[in-house]
Amino acid sequence: MNFNPTPAISFEGLTKEYDGVAANDDLSFEVKKGEIFGYLGPNGAGKTTTIRQLLGLIKPTSGTAKVLGANIRDRRDLIKIKSEIGYLPDTLGFEERLTGNQILNYFARMRGDERRDELLELFPPPLDKRIETYSSGNLRMLGIIQAFMHNPNLVIMDEPTAGLDPLKQDRLHHFLEGERESGKTIFFSSHILSEVQRICDRVGIIRSGKLVDLDNVEDLLARGGKKVRIYIKRHIDKEEFITKDMIDFKCVDKTIHFTYTGRPDKLLKYLSKFEVEDVEIGDPQLDEIFKHYYGNSS
Repeated sequence: MNFNPTPAISFEGLTKEYDGVAANDDLSFEVKKGEIFGYLGPNGAGKTTTIRQLLGLIKPTSGTAKVLGANIRDRRDLIKIKSEIGYLPDTLGFEERLTGNQILNYFARMRGDERRDELLELFPPPLDKRIETYSSGNLRMLGIIQAFMHNPNLVIMDEPTAGLDPLKQDRLHHFLEGERESGKTIFFSSHILSEVQRICDRVGIIRSGKLVDLDNVEDLLARGGKKVRIYIKRHIDKEEFITKDMIDFKCVDKTIHFTYTGRPDKLLKYLSKFEVEDVEIGDPQLDEIFKHYYGNSS
């Protein structure tokens, strides 16, 4: 994947405090144009606070960020690029007395709707019904349409698949991949690790307001080591078997599970010392790496 070297978003020491507690703490990184960037963390980690600052909805305590070249501290600067941004919030606060059509017409008057029909074929909510009758899935589909129908260059999404059934989730993932291929930038926050692993080019992991890791998904997985399962003929003591390259070690009867952080060839040579009947070596999933930052609470 070749990305435009000019960043779509650049964070420059972005900090937001509430009563002396940092919801975002000195965030400094870039989101490239033409990538799908996953902003990863559990609820309460500071993801939504970051997004609200990017959109100019709340002001930073210190530091700043630039969105498509516009400084978020300059309201006039943000207004100039507003039509180039789409936004899907985690909570969709549409007026409940209006119909879906009325909602889309409202946004169309403000920003345009050149892709409205295309999006309605993919994500079809009941447009003639009032919002108060909508399921969470229909609300989310309406939100997706309003975020993309004016054909923005950057779309910021907060928990984008919340409420969608598995078929619609899959459809959204394919759609986002197509948007990336056309050069669009997608920045989305999520705590659903499987979707981040599936479609993101890079991931930023946030914990207690701080960015604790930033990497390509493939490199992040590679750094996570290899998942290993071994079946051994005789019972052995943990102290007899374990090495410094083994973490998350578990032994049940004669079956051993661990994550290996060294070289696979070194592991195979080591295992030749034992009566191994079967061995499986595979890549970890992102949720297993995530536990190193959050423990089992993820």
